[in-house]
Amino acid sequence: MRLALLIASVLTFTSAASDWPQWRGPGGQGHSDDKDLPTTWGGADNANVLWKMPLPKSDISQSSPIVWRDKVIAMTALNKPEVEHHVTCFQKSDGKQLWDTLVPPGPWLLTDLRGGYCCSTPATDGERIYCVWGSAIIVALDFDGKIVWRKELNPRSFDVAISVSPILYNGNVLLLCEMNGNKSYLIAYDAKTGDTKWEVKRPLSGFNHSTPLLTEINGKKQLLVASSTQLQGVDPENGNILWFCAAKGDVSTPVFANGLVYSDEGRGNPSVCVDPNGSGDISKTNIKWTQKGGTNGFNSPIIVGENLYRISSNLRCWKLATGEEVFSERLGGDFNASPIATADGLIYYASSGLSWVVKAGPKFELVGKSDLGDPSSCSPAMSDGKLFLKGNKFLFCVGKK
Repeated sequence: MRLALLIASVLTFTSAASDWPQWRGPGGQGHSDDKDLPTTWGGADNANVLWKMPLPKSDISQSSPIVWRDKVIAMTALNKPEVEHHVTCFQKSDGKQLWDTLVPPGPWLLTDLRGGYCCSTPATDGERIYCVWGSAIIVALDFDGKIVWRKELNPRSFDVAISVSPILYNGNVLLLCEMNGNKSYLIAYDAKTGDTKWEVKRPLSGFNHSTPLLTEINGKKQLLVASSTQLQGVDPENGNILWFCAAKGDVSTPVFANGLVYSDEGRGNPSVCVDPNGSGDISKTNIKWTQKGGTNGFNSPIIVGENLYRISSNLRCWKLATGEEVFSERLGGDFNASPIATADGLIYYASSGLSWVVKAGPKFELVGKSDLGDPSSCSPAMSDGKLFLKGNKFLFCVGKK
C-alpha cells in the first residue's frame, strides 16, 4: 500500500499498477508492486520465456522498453546505410507486432557511434508516446503509431549521443539538454501540441547523459538533476534551481528515499548523499556522506528499505543513512542495465544477456542467474508478473509458465 501511494503521488497522469510508462518505471526509481516472478529463465529449454519477437534491424540500441496496458513499446535505430528510427508496438500477451512506425531522423549526424542514435527510453501518458532520438529530435506518436508532432532540438552540441529520457509533468514533456559549449538548457514542451511552454538556459552545465528523477519532497514536486558539476533540486514548473551542491553527474539517475538523495556519476568519481531540505548552496550544510571511490557502472542505483545498492563488476550495498558498507560481492562482467526491486524483496539485475536476481537485505544472497544470449545495455520493464527484456535482436517476455 505504501509503495502504491508513493507511485500515485509521483505520477502526473493516471496509470494502472501494471503500467511501466517511462524510464525506471512508474516512480522513476525502479520499484514494482509485482512479486512472485521467475528468478531464472532461458537456457536450452527456454525456461520461463513466454515469447520472443524479432526487433527491426538495428545497430546500438540502448533504449529500454515501456509498457502501457496491453502494449509494449520499443525504440530501435539503424546507422547505416541510412539512418533509420523505428518505434514498434507489440501485444503484451503474445508478442504480436501491432505496428512499426518509421520516424524521419533529425538534422544531427553522429560522427562517434559509441552511443548510437537510440539511447533514450520513451515515456507515455496513455494518449501519446514521447520519443527522443540521437539525431536531435523529440517526437510524439499516438497509440496507432501515427506521428502527432515532431520537434528538432536546437542547439545540439551533444556529446557522443543523447541519452536523457523525457519526463512527463503537468501536461508538459520535460527534456534536459546538457551539452558542450555552455549551451545546455531545460525545456518544457506542451504534451498535446509540442509547442515550447518554457525554456531555461543552464550555462554552468556541460555534457551529461543522466535522466533526472521527478519526485516529491516536503509535499512539492522536484526534479533531481545530476548535472555535470552539481546535484540539483529543480522546480519542474519553471526550471529554476531550488538547491544545489558540488557533485559530478553524467550517467546514472539519482534516487530518493527516507529523506535523502543519493547520486553518483557512474564513472568512478565521488558519490554523494544529501538532505534536500534547503535552498541555494547546501554543500557545507546538507551533505550526509560521500564515497571517494564512487562507482564505475553505466546504470542507476536502487534503494530498498534502509539500504542502497549499486552494481558495476561488484554488487555493493551501503546503509543509506550513513554510507557504511554492508557488503561487496563480485559478480563478474560489466552490467549496464538498471535494476528493479519487487514487492517480495528481490532485486532484478535483469537484461537480455547475463542476469542476476538477489535478495534485498544485509547479507548477499544470490537467488538466480540467467543468460538469454542477446546482450544489450537496455534496462528491463516489469508488468503483470512479467519481465520485458530488449536485446539487440529480440524482445523477450519472461514470466512463470
